[in-house]
Amino acid sequence: MYLSILKTGSPPGKLPSVNRRLIYLKEMLYTKAKKKMKLTYAICGFFLLFSLAGMPALAEEVCVYCNMKRSSYGHAWMVISYKGVEPKGYCSVHCAAISMALHTGLLIDGISVGDFNTKKQINAEKASWVIGGNLPGVMTARAKWAFETREAADAFITKHGGRPATFEQILEAAFDDMLKDTLMIRKKRKLIDRQKKHSPGQRE
Repeated sequence: MYLSILKTGSPPGKLPSVNRRLIYLKEMLYTKAKKKMKLTYAICGFFLLFSLAGMPALAEEVCVYCNMKRSSYGHAWMVISYKGVEPKGYCSVHCAAISMALHTGLLIDGISVGDFNTKKQINAEKASWVIGGNLPGVMTARAKWAFETREAADAFITKHGGRPATFEQILEAAFDDMLKDTLMIRKKRKLIDRQKKHSPGQRE
């Protein structure tokens, strides 16, 4: 079609010179190229949206044992790195202590814990710990909090109570509290389950 335009003329009218015909041909080629580009972009966009819609959402990190979310318990979150094993996360000292009791055959390369104020993971053994106080603990009746600095721990004690502790003392307290805390957790979950069964949305 474009060759015939150069030889005989163009649809819009007479083109008295070869230059006019070349200009017209260039405009037609440019217009057609733009249409092809738009169509290509539209097709690519469609397939991109289709592929993204089919992708599963990134799973949120949850505690190995109780399934509680890190996003909600970053201030108490612990990570244990066993030698030769991928690091695992735990919502609290309580759940981390369960892991350590169940994996006594594995060497521990490192343990980190969320700073109570910033939620940043810090070295659990070097952290300044506080046990007790008037704030509810995570999975325990006797709270156990970690702070990156001694000053932050002292400020917490001044405001909320509690006493300073080493990481070894924290673990000892966690195992001492294990039975009482486990019974407390099971009682709470039984109550929650009972409330769900009697909620309007659960009735048949």
